Amino acid sequence: MSDATAVAAAASSTDPAVGLRAVVALRELQESLEELQVTSARNQGWSWQQIADALRISRQAVHKKYRRLGL
Repeated sequence: MSDATAVAAAASSTDPAVGLRAVVALRELQESLEELQVTSARNQGWSWQQIADALRISRQAVHKKYRRLGL
């Protein structure tokens, strides 16, 4: 069983301590994956608007969140 599978299984635990830890782990994974994909998109010439549309958020929100990366 992979770590991702274990975290996904833990997210549906009836033990709130286990479930909430899994939620945190999933949130951190999601943030990491999003940053990776935003970086990849910018490196491939995507505009902030294209990225925002793909993420279903405003251009301003995505730019504000990721401008620290110097993209």
